Amino acid sequence: MPQTLKQRITNTLLEKKLLSKKRLDEALKVQRERGGKLSQILVNLGYVKEQDLVSALSQNLNIPAISLEKYRIDPSVTELVPKEIARRYEIIPISKIKKSLTIAMADPLNVFAIDDIASLTGFQVRVVIATAKEILDAIEQYYAAHTRKAIEAVVKVMEKPESITTEVVGAKQLTVSELRQMVEEVPVVKVTNMILAEAIGLKASDVLIEPLEDVTRIRYRIDGLLQKARTLPKRMHDAVISRIKVMSELNIAEHRLPQDGRFKIKFKDRFVDFRIAILPSSYGEKAGLRILDKAQATLDIEKLGFKGRPLEELKKAAMRPHGMILVCGPTGCGKTTSLYSILKYIETPEKNMLTVEDPVEFDLPGINQVNARPETGLTFAATLRSMLRQDPDIIMVGEIRDYETADIAIKAALTGHLVLSTLHTNTAAGAITRAVNMGIEPFLISSSVILIAAQRLVRKICTKCKEHYKINDSIRKEFNLSKGAKDKFYKGGGCDFCLDTGYKGRIGIIEVIALTPTIRALVMDKASESEIKEQARKEGMITLREDGLNKAKAGITTLEEVTRVTMADKG
Repeated sequence: MPQTLKQRITNTLLEKKLLSKKRLDEALKVQRERGGKLSQILVNLGYVKEQDLVSALSQNLNIPAISLEKYRIDPSVTELVPKEIARRYEIIPISKIKKSLTIAMADPLNVFAIDDIASLTGFQVRVVIATAKEILDAIEQYYAAHTRKAIEAVVKVMEKPESITTEVVGAKQLTVSELRQMVEEVPVVKVTNMILAEAIGLKASDVLIEPLEDVTRIRYRIDGLLQKARTLPKRMHDAVISRIKVMSELNIAEHRLPQDGRFKIKFKDRFVDFRIAILPSSYGEKAGLRILDKAQATLDIEKLGFKGRPLEELKKAAMRPHGMILVCGPTGCGKTTSLYSILKYIETPEKNMLTVEDPVEFDLPGINQVNARPETGLTFAATLRSMLRQDPDIIMVGEIRDYETADIAIKAALTGHLVLSTLHTNTAAGAITRAVNMGIEPFLISSSVILIAAQRLVRKICTKCKEHYKINDSIRKEFNLSKGAKDKFYKGGGCDFCLDTGYKGRIGIIEVIALTPTIRALVMDKASESEIKEQARKEGMITLREDGLNKAKAGITTLEEVTRVTMADKG
């Protein structure tokens, strides 16, 4: 009796030792109990990598497999298939030759999808296989250009005098009713929604809507750097800002004072949170929107980019029953994400875990999170005092900002609790100096702190336009590389996928100081930051510059990125 496709694929996985018989039986049991595709169950359980499944499918169906991460698609090809159709069937057109259209599919057996694409485009359809994740990522990237064209079309409509009923002339103050009328007009709603959707699609972390003298400038922060997106007619600025205020339930009639708020929108099949800050400026109100997209958050300590000794030190400290772990760095360097990842790593039903944050960035299932509200008296210090009466095992403090919070947190670490927190310092050794300057006694720091980490985020080289180059003697000298050292490094040439920046995505670099007896003695003796760092390096600490250089050597990032975010180590 001939084998079914499912049997052939599972046999291939078993033969190549990509799947064990025990795990296959467990997945089949889950399928019998809950239903669903066996392939998806295997991937969800982590028993099989999606790429291995694609290879097995390709082998048994004799259909080529493709890695979309390394493939550049002509934007004109994606215009043949609407984005909604591409998402529904999990396909993306990748090339066309005469009357033949090649599409990448996650499920090449979906003949209905193939027939629909053929009918829609009038092309003969050829199929290659790719992972569902790669296809969905490619859809978000390549269809972003379509969104940009749609925004430009709406902006052209907005530029017509008759498109907006109320025009701002000079310093005229609009009434609340006039503002509400502007906010509800279709062009305003459309362009605001499109800007937000485009920012999410480009995986931006922030959106800035800024009034200039003659125009309104829109900028997105992508991979940590601001990029200009477009300009809008200045006469529409108040309408767009008021639209955002309405979405955030803020006072649209208030223009003189700063306002903070938040709102949530549905994007595709998920909800995305926005934090908004309105600031009056000389040319009007400036809006800064922080995007909190759970789909982009990586809360897995293994996937943050930390490797080798630093990762092992973090894991080891996280499993300690009590003490304090501090993560340091400037705003936007991923400190909170690292703390969340540590919490997820050590979370068990037997532990009582509490966090106090300002504000809570992501909801963590199974963990009690408190949103600090200083204006109502719910400060970090007040919340911490209350938390200690809840018999917690692990406490996370979003940020130590003052002596009172630091004092309570350290005493909690000394009385049998594991405390995680952040500090705004540039280096790991600098956290000790900062704590002393806040008024904490050195003996308390020495007794309570078990590990200090400092981190940064560097941009990753775009995989679609990655190219190698040789470094010259001056660069070799700057990074202290010997003449016999590998002199081939990589950079991105710039393409549509990375918006011609040469970079796509970010990865963490880290330096970790574990407080050994020697370093504790230096803290007690009030040693300087440089002395503590020097001793930590003698004990094997990898600095931020060294970790960044290792990632540049591995072709993950560039030397320019390492120079941008780290300082050279003395000596």
